[in-house]
Amino acid sequence: MIQSQLLSNISNNVKRMSVSQNQLSTGRKINKPSDDPVGITYALRYRSEISINDQYQRNIDAAKSAVDHTDTVLSQINDVMQRAKELTVQGLNGTNPQSALDAIGIEMGQLYETAVGLGNDQLNGKYTFNGQFTDKQPYSIATASVDVPDDQKINYQVSAGITIPINQTGNDVFGAPGNNDNLFKILKGLQDAFSPSPPGTPANLTVAKGLMIDLSKRFDNFQTVRSEVGARANRIDLMDNRLKDLDVNLTDLSSKTEDADMAETITKLKTDENVYQASLSTGAKIIQPSLIDFLR
Repeated sequence: MIQSQLLSNISNNVKRMSVSQNQLSTGRKINKPSDDPVGITYALRYRSEISINDQYQRNIDAAKSAVDHTDTVLSQINDVMQRAKELTVQGLNGTNPQSALDAIGIEMGQLYETAVGLGNDQLNGKYTFNGQFTDKQPYSIATASVDVPDDQKINYQVSAGITIPINQTGNDVFGAPGNNDNLFKILKGLQDAFSPSPPGTPANLTVAKGLMIDLSKRFDNFQTVRSEVGARANRIDLMDNRLKDLDVNLTDLSSKTEDADMAETITKLKTDENVYQASLSTGAKIIQPSLIDFLR
């Protein structure tokens, strides 16, 4: 009877040491569901939320990259429009010879080609201003003013129930095809107005004045688009900070639930080892007499 109890106690001591050694080697106090049935449910929930949060963070990073790139391209388009306004004002001052107006017309043509190039901008092989058809070129040099780009938004989910559009469509930026405030139509019209064909034909300043009004209107609408992009970038930054704070909180909760307290675990293991050694020592004294001893 005493021997059975002794062996049972020694076995329990070995099991306790095994648990402590396992926790110490893995750094976790929950290594299987039976270690803490309640804690494992929280641990799995935290792991799931951390995984989802990581995906949201990747979406945020991609959205930030796309919006920042769009803002950069819009800044370049803004420079084109500013230059077009400067040239138009210069051409309409009434003191320019036809040769100077022809030079303005030539530069307007170059601005038109630059605008078309910016309209066909790409990021990572995807067209920026063609809505969801990012694999198709939206504009061509010959027909940019009447080309019809896709008008759909690309939305990224950045949190539960929260999506953010990451793109601006070509119609938002350059104006709808065929409209008087379409930037391509305006630039092409100014080129033809200042430097009409055939060469030597006087500039049509009346047409240029009308196009100047359309250019101012497009410029005002364009500034609204830039403001929307800036506000979107700020919102993405706020969501990025929120997700990072949430990740810290979830990681801390997960650590408190799953991770072992190393100092406490080492102390417990040392205590278990001492108890085990003591039980072995005591057991050796208890079961020391044997049949051989009685035969002597």
